[in-house]
Amino acid sequence: MLATERLRRELEAADFPRPASTRVIAVSNQKGGVGKTTTSVNLAAALAQHGANVLVIDADPQGNASTALGIDHRSGTPSIYEALLDDTPLSRVAQRSAEIPTLWCVPATIDLAGADIELVSVVRREFRLHDAITELLNGSGKDLDYVLIDCPPSLGLLTLNAMVVATEVLIPIQCEYYALEGLTQLMKTVEMVRKHLNPGIHVSTIVLTMYDARTNLARDVADEVRRHFPDQTLATTVPRSVRVSEAPSFGRTVMTHDPHSSGAVAYLAIASDIAVRGGHT
Repeated sequence: MLATERLRRELEAADFPRPASTRVIAVSNQKGGVGKTTTSVNLAAALAQHGANVLVIDADPQGNASTALGIDHRSGTPSIYEALLDDTPLSRVAQRSAEIPTLWCVPATIDLAGADIELVSVVRREFRLHDAITELLNGSGKDLDYVLIDCPPSLGLLTLNAMVVATEVLIPIQCEYYALEGLTQLMKTVEMVRKHLNPGIHVSTIVLTMYDARTNLARDVADEVRRHFPDQTLATTVPRSVRVSEAPSFGRTVMTHDPHSSGAVAYLAIASDIAVRGGHT
């Protein structure tokens, strides 16, 4: 605990470099339950707490990112659905976080559940989110440092829309055997998008989540991922944490729910790594 608290103080005092231009990051993994939403909201909160202007786009029909950020996403609330299907500007549907003034969220409502099917017949169906974000960044959102897109647990049109606009993909991987199996397919999808739709996209970051150092399996999975992706895999792992799990039930991220917890410090370290990496590029 002393080491965790010492690290927290160091990170709190550290400078998080802001990127020269907006970084658009898709947080994606077609496997469910690996920590995509948890990583999206806590990374966003940690960056925003250190002075960055951050927008989270909740592209998952479950709307869990909206819940964790305390954002209203009842049916009928203006949301990402209206931006994708009705050309409503993102600036009209984004809501500001009540706890962190430099953090905004475009919520997802249950209406998004049918969007994958509805988008099939829409003109420029893979570019709907790209056009909406481009319009935002050329207008009122030009001062945004980060746009984080929380993708659904599938490789459908919603995830494809996120990958067409993103320059970076962040992949959370649960430290269990099955997590490795889906990674190959996800890498193939990113490569396909890079080849045909978005030449600028690349996997920039892999985050190991739900790490339990007491088990051989977690260590083996972590070693395997680092062996295959040494440059992308961050040194910091996210431990299993009750505080991280319970925070959304209060409509909060763990960064504000319990900033001294091991999970909050891990996400603070990850935010620092990502900010520094962006500063160097």
